[in-house]
Amino acid sequence: MAKPLHSVFRIDLPYFSSFGFAGRKFAGIFLILISHISFAQHNYAPQEFVSIFNGKDLEGWHISKTNHHGTMGNFYVEDGAIVMKQYPYGQGGIILTDKKYQDFELQLEFKGHPGTNGGIFLRSSESGSAYQLELAGDGEKGTGNLFGEMLRTTVNARIEHIEEVWKKGDWNSLRIQITGELPKVSLWINGNHMWDAEGIRNDLIGDATEGMIAFQLHWSATLQPVPGGRCCDFSWRPDAAHSYRNIMIKELKPAE
Repeated sequence: MAKPLHSVFRIDLPYFSSFGFAGRKFAGIFLILISHISFAQHNYAPQEFVSIFNGKDLEGWHISKTNHHGTMGNFYVEDGAIVMKQYPYGQGGIILTDKKYQDFELQLEFKGHPGTNGGIFLRSSESGSAYQLELAGDGEKGTGNLFGEMLRTTVNARIEHIEEVWKKGDWNSLRIQITGELPKVSLWINGNHMWDAEGIRNDLIGDATEGMIAFQLHWSATLQPVPGGRCCDFSWRPDAAHSYRNIMIKELKPAE
């Protein structure tokens, strides 16, 4: 069982997911490890989790027509889950909630095939500029990392041993909390507290304090399937998918 990771990786140079995995992690980046961070306790009014996906269709969601990963994508509902596949091959995209959210706790189940990449966007713009929680295939390296998508961020985190908590070939539960104009983000995977991260500024464009929740379907570099392919510098695995179900949210509103 993995121990809770109470560490924040603060990055003072641009950290974009679209610059490639190796470049994203190493190119000119200085990591500052801050251990045992204690977040200030906020007094929020009691709220209940509510479903933001009805399990039948995509009511309440829409596909971005301005995202650089693609504007078509194959997003559909099957067996009570949102399923995402590249279409046309090599092209991805993002699907977003119609509603914008500020401070909230998001709870859902995720299943991914190996050879794929995507993520969950927090406080996203229509084009997909957001805080991103990466989901690499079926719990591959990178899963559970926090960074900016088309955004320079001061709130970042990384998981070193995802295999200790991830259930291969199965549904995995994720719980994410984000609060504050200076964002404080926490992650739990299958009930295990993985990390807390805190930014030193509002990283969102125009100092936005709210945005949509989005699921990312990553593009890949080839336009034809390659057997056994990988994402994303080469080829998305043929017929591979990311799926989400039991998507619930609890909006966190300050007590009166």
